Amino acid sequence: MKKYIILIGILLFFRSVGYSQDPRFSQFYANPLYLAPSFAGATEENRLIMNYRNQWPAVPGVFVTYSFSYDRAFPEFNSGVGVLVTHDRAGSGRLSNTNIGLLYSYDIPVNRLLHIRPGLTFKYTQTSIDFWRLVFNDQITPGGTNPGIEQPPFDNVADIDVGTSVLAYTDKLWLGVTVDHLLRPNRSLYGEESRVPVKYSIFGGAQIIKKGRLLKPVEESLSLAFNFEGQAQFTQLDFGLYWYKNPLMFGFWYRGLAGFNYGFDRDALIVLVGYKTKELHIGYSYDFTISELLGSTGGSHEISVMYEFKSNKKRKRKIHAIPCPEF
Repeated sequence: MKKYIILIGILLFFRSVGYSQDPRFSQFYANPLYLAPSFAGATEENRLIMNYRNQWPAVPGVFVTYSFSYDRAFPEFNSGVGVLVTHDRAGSGRLSNTNIGLLYSYDIPVNRLLHIRPGLTFKYTQTSIDFWRLVFNDQITPGGTNPGIEQPPFDNVADIDVGTSVLAYTDKLWLGVTVDHLLRPNRSLYGEESRVPVKYSIFGGAQIIKKGRLLKPVEESLSLAFNFEGQAQFTQLDFGLYWYKNPLMFGFWYRGLAGFNYGFDRDALIVLVGYKTKELHIGYSYDFTISELLGSTGGSHEISVMYEFKSNKKRKRKIHAIPCPEF
């Protein structure tokens, strides 16, 4: 009963004003095109990625997110292109958001070590709900209530959106910034105006240990990384480390800083286990809730699958690899 009491309390507290955020991935480097369009084509040639996140499974009808992306490198043009599809669903009414985006990035070699990679994304976005799956108080209260709940005139609404990013990196360091929802698409199902807030991300890290033979794949590495995100009044900081020992990857993260006005709020501890070969990367992570919702959410599960492959045609030029992890 504790989890239901907490949820009811939250709903009552925010009964007059509602806020929302974009889906967050714990394995944000395993969904690079979602993190920043600058990562489009940041692969040897072709890359397919699938992501699944189930947040708070102990609470019925909450957040499930799916993501699929494909990108390809064109090193002869210093460019990369990609396509990204995301779908998240929440609640018994299956309130969902679907985004289909086209991405482009361009690699600028400043010198032998430093590269700068700007990127752009153009998206079609759609919000929908299955109104007839919802249950309201006028349906379960004897005699009903007055007034009743009015069905929205639309069961889906569509709009367009734009995002941009820039990424700077060397052989061991990387730092990037993403700004999304520049057009602030409208998601109101009642024909009114409900604009999505602009979202920004600042991410980066350093590869402090790297072992491998010359011209051979990395055999062992240790990386520190962070990702800070903000949207409307919400902020979130993830920071932690990755340790890779061929073919296994282990990660440990802390998520906090949920709001500057309230200090360093705790949210979750995240553990990651991954398996990596030259072509296939598989990762699983679990979020241990450490906030006041401890014991009520069931944590969060996330799975990522990445497959990189080449065509038979040999490339005359190779991309300058970004040192950040793939999980």
